[in-house]
Amino acid sequence: MGDLLLVRHGETQWSLTGQHTSWTDIPLTENGREQAEGLAPLVGRFRIGAAFTSPLGRARQTAELAGFPDARVDADLSEWDYGAYEGVTTVEIHRTRPDWYLFRDGVAAGPTEHPGETPEQVGERADRMLAKVDAALANYESSVVLFAHSHFLRVLTARRLGLPASGGALFQLATGTVCRLSTEHGRPVVASWNIRP
Repeated sequence: MGDLLLVRHGETQWSLTGQHTSWTDIPLTENGREQAEGLAPLVGRFRIGAAFTSPLGRARQTAELAGFPDARVDADLSEWDYGAYEGVTTVEIHRTRPDWYLFRDGVAAGPTEHPGETPEQVGERADRMLAKVDAALANYESSVVLFAHSHFLRVLTARRLGLPASGGALFQLATGTVCRLSTEHGRPVVASWNIRP
């Protein structure tokens, strides 16, 4: 069975400023585009049987620039719905909620179309995505690559390793990087993390 490659999209203006970005479709910066292009040789080392991307432009553009223009769009790869915290930094949230921690507390309720998600709800989406990954790994007998977002991929990693969704807190994830989840003696492991070109 192949590996699962996780690619966080390239840099955006909001990733630079630390603003929580889920549904707001912020484009890649010039540096973010260069990061994405630099990922092509890293991912190209693997025989890829299936590629999936978040529907958001920054992930889709990263997939395209990394050499996967036909990656399948899957809404389950969308970033954590930050509800009322969309566009807000952790520093700003701490002014009114000094002990707030995303992976424990989730977010404040947002507008009807973006109410926000709990860690457990993000974990349920990650589990759905992992079921699709496992089906692709079984069908293609090669690796699978996912182009998505920091907090979602961190939760997905935790779930792959058998941890609760809150375990995503353990996996800091930089923009424009590749991570590889593999197996050792039949058990899921982190084989490499935050690899840059």
